Amino acid sequence: MAENLLENSLLIECRGEVESAIEALVESSMNGPYATAMELAKEILLAGGKRIRPVLTLLAYDLAGGQNRADVMDFAVATELIHTATLVHDDIYDGAKLRRGVQTLHEKPGLDHAIIGGDFLLVMGFGIGGRYDERIVHIMAETCAAIAAGELKQIQHISDLSTTPEDYYEIVRGKTAGPFASACECAAIIAGASDRDALILREFGMELGVAFQLVDDILDLTGDERMGKARGTDVHEGKMTLPLIHALTRLHGDSRRVLADVLAEFRDDRWGELSDLLEQGDSFGYCRMLIHNHLERALNHLYEFPESEVRDVLEAMTRQVMTRNE
Repeated sequence: MAENLLENSLLIECRGEVESAIEALVESSMNGPYATAMELAKEILLAGGKRIRPVLTLLAYDLAGGQNRADVMDFAVATELIHTATLVHDDIYDGAKLRRGVQTLHEKPGLDHAIIGGDFLLVMGFGIGGRYDERIVHIMAETCAAIAAGELKQIQHISDLSTTPEDYYEIVRGKTAGPFASACECAAIIAGASDRDALILREFGMELGVAFQLVDDILDLTGDERMGKARGTDVHEGKMTLPLIHALTRLHGDSRRVLADVLAEFRDDRWGELSDLLEQGDSFGYCRMLIHNHLERALNHLYEFPESEVRDVLEAMTRQVMTRNE
């Protein structure tokens, strides 16, 4: 198995192909009738990011037996365009000032421009993805609808101390894990894989995506400058992440009342109280156990495929998620 994922030649190759395809799209759009809209959106689109979804798409395509990445590249780019569109809209209602190290669109050109820029990226993503057959387009539409439903549910549960783990999982499967799952499934379909293999890859992506979000929840509460994850963004915004939900469920009496007060009136000088209460409820330990369980299930799905370099890279990516918060 590849030990140093960052230096793995296959991963570098996939990332390079994705970056080249996105840059080519921006360049062609800048010379076309939509130049004004692309001028607005290109900075955040070219600002980097992990490119997890398009890279995962290419690797899933390879694993499923695909022979020519050019056949799946438009779909891979579409996943990144749609993801970036959701980030632009996320930033608007989160009031974020920076994204990928650059000013957010609503901070720089303004709210009206940001809404248009996000809409442009979403439509462009659907336009490119719409070149595939009806089955792919249907999955894309279902995924985007689930993202919207997940966002709305999360907004409905802002600062809601009665939020349940079931509510949380519904939000995460819609917003984060669903796009991982559909990227893997559609890549398999484009590769000509069997329905069984497409479903296995969908389940792999779903488990990986849930674990990825759980890790982000922990990093929000602990902070990790190496990952570019600022501490406390979700807490300040009133988002009910699973460590908080778990602690509210486990704690009773005075501890539960103090936690409710901390979350209702959160300030940076209350980090010590919050951390102590989360430790008291063993909420970090609980979430790390769930991360391990989801990733083990992801690996079990992956092992349904024969050994290969691409399977090794996907395994290494999965294990890297497992160690992000350690």
